[in-house]
Amino acid sequence: MEKRHLIFEEKVFYHDKQSTSFLIKDDTFKFLEQMKEESIDMIFADPPYFLSNDGISCSGGKVVSVNKGDWDKIDSFEGKHEFNRGWIKLARRVLKPNGTIWISGSLHNIYSVGMALEQEGFKILNNITWEKTNPPPNLSCRYFTHSTETILWARKNEKSARHYFNYDLMKERNGDKQKKDVWKGALTKPSEKKHGKHPTQKPEYLLKEIILASTKKNDLILDPFVGSGTTCVVAKRLGRRYIGIDNVEEYLEIAVKRLESV
Repeated sequence: MEKRHLIFEEKVFYHDKQSTSFLIKDDTFKFLEQMKEESIDMIFADPPYFLSNDGISCSGGKVVSVNKGDWDKIDSFEGKHEFNRGWIKLARRVLKPNGTIWISGSLHNIYSVGMALEQEGFKILNNITWEKTNPPPNLSCRYFTHSTETILWARKNEKSARHYFNYDLMKERNGDKQKKDVWKGALTKPSEKKHGKHPTQKPEYLLKEIILASTKKNDLILDPFVGSGTTCVVAKRLGRRYIGIDNVEEYLEIAVKRLESV
């Protein structure tokens, strides 16, 4: 325990004393290996989609490169799936017996993620479709517009597992009707990027729904690919604790600014 505590302290990029929470600068795989087993109540992960293939897209009405960085590149399907199985296996180790994991992805990685979840001993609870109301157009005009992403919600595939779901609150927030697995909403607001931009930043309303649905006050939430910190910002606002991991200092600095403005 003492050795683990020393390693943990060395990797702390930001200590949020107000909510007893942390941002960690480290390789996700290495840090997950060192974390305490079954210590996390809920995980939200937005792992690399591996979209950086020198293509083009549209952003803000301008033609832009799809390349996001070396972290978003992979040379084969086998490499992609090995990556997903690896981090999901480590995530399972730190998740509490009744905890749940949410993983966001597009068609480029979500099928590998789904298979990896089942291979590593998870039971998929829901396949959430996030329908974007203002997606960028398809510049090639050879495909339908890519307007959705998938978020898989899963728990450990054990009969004793009893995951938490705030059904009543979700129904209340949905006009007193059962909430469906298709969620509609716009892309991330410019106001949520005022401290800096991340190429795959998720909107805060999406994380709010996820956190309210599957956690209680003071629960500990882990984001192993935290980027500019949306998960942590929403967790703090809702009275949850958080640990966010990333190895890109530029993004962690944005996350700190966002957290300090909460």
